[in-house]
Amino acid sequence: MTAPAPDAADAAPGSVPAPDPGLERWRLILGSPAERHTGCLGPAAASRDSALEWLYGRDPEQDERGIRRAGDGPSPVTAVDWLDDVHRLFPRETIERLERDAVERYGIHEIVTDPAVLERVRPSPALLRAVLRTKHLMNPQVLRLARRLVEAVVRQLMARLTPEIRRSFTGTRSRRPSLVPHTRNFDFHATVRANLAHYQPEHRRLLIERPRFSSRTRPHLEQWQLILLVDQSGSMTGSVIHSAVTAAALWGLPGLRTHLVAFDTSVVDLTADVTDPVELLMRVQLGGGTDIARAVDYGAGLIDNPRRAIVVLVTDFYEGGDRYRLVRTVRQLVAQGSTVLGLAALDEDAAPAYDRDLAQEIADAGAHVGAMTPGMLAAFVAERLGR
Repeated sequence: MTAPAPDAADAAPGSVPAPDPGLERWRLILGSPAERHTGCLGPAAASRDSALEWLYGRDPEQDERGIRRAGDGPSPVTAVDWLDDVHRLFPRETIERLERDAVERYGIHEIVTDPAVLERVRPSPALLRAVLRTKHLMNPQVLRLARRLVEAVVRQLMARLTPEIRRSFTGTRSRRPSLVPHTRNFDFHATVRANLAHYQPEHRRLLIERPRFSSRTRPHLEQWQLILLVDQSGSMTGSVIHSAVTAAALWGLPGLRTHLVAFDTSVVDLTADVTDPVELLMRVQLGGGTDIARAVDYGAGLIDNPRRAIVVLVTDFYEGGDRYRLVRTVRQLVAQGSTVLGLAALDEDAAPAYDRDLAQEIADAGAHVGAMTPGMLAAFVAERLGR
C-alpha cells in the first residue's frame, strides 16, 4: 500500500489547506473581490489586509474599479491602533510608505496631531512635511512632540547633505607651484618633467631630487553673497525644507554671506535663524498667496556688489503679483552683473511642477532656470565663486 503524502496525513479531517504565499500576496494587492480566485488569507495576512483596508479603503476609486471594498460605516480602529498594527505587521520600507500615504494622500492628520501617535511614529521626510503643513492645528503639548520629530529629520538631512554640499568648496588644484611640501599637493606630472635628467634606464628607475607641488586655491568667498528666496506656498514644502538645510550647510563657509528669505504675499527675512534650521522651519507659515516680484525686489535690495551676488529664486513660478515687474527686476539684476538662478524645485528628487510660461520669460530675461538637488546647487555656486 502506498503511504499517504505528508500533508494529507497531517491534515485533520475538514481542515483548510495552508494558503499559498504567492496567491496571498495577490489577494493583498487586489483586495477581497479577488478572493474567489486566490483563496482565503491566513491569520497573519488577514491582519495585514485589515491594516491596508483601514487606509486604502478610503479611496473612492476603489469602489468604482471594484478592486477593494471598504467596510460599511466608520472603522472603530483609531490612528494609534492602526499605527501599532503596521509597525508590527510590515517591514520598515512598507511602514514609511503607509505613513506617507496616510498623511499626504488621505489627509489623516491624527498621524501628526495626536500626541499618542507622534510618540510612536518613525521620523521621515514625509512626516516632516506633514508637520509643517499642520503645525498651526497643534496645541503646545503636541507642538513639543512634533518639534522632536522635526529635529530628528533635520539631523538626518544635515548629516547626509552637508558633506556633499561642502565638498564643492574644498578647493581645486592650481597650476601655480607651491613651496609647501604637502602630500595631497604633490604634482606627479611636473615632478616627472623636472627630474627626467635623473632617469636610470638600466634600472628603469627615476630618481627624484626635486619634487614638485602645486598650490590649492579656494574661491574668494569673502567677495560673494548668496541670496536664497524661497516660496513658502504649500506646493513648495520639500523645497522649503531643503533650502533651510542648504543654507545652514553653507553658513559657516569663510566669507560667503548667505541670506535666506521666505515669501508668500509678504516677505520674511529668516537669515538670523539660518544656523538653527529646526527653529527656522518651525517659523515657516506654509500656504497663502504668492508675490514673487516683491520677494525678488527685496532680494535685490540686499545686494552689496552686483557682480559678486547670486540670487537663487526657489518657486513654482505661479505668480500672484505683478509678473511684468518680476521679469523686469530679473532683467535688471542680470544687466548689472548678478547671477540669477530660478529653481522650480530644490530637493532630493528635483522633480518640479511649475508655470512653464513664466519660467521661460525669466529665462529669456537672463536667468538660469531648472531644478536641482542641494548638492547640485552647491556645485553651481562653487563654480561661480571660482571664476
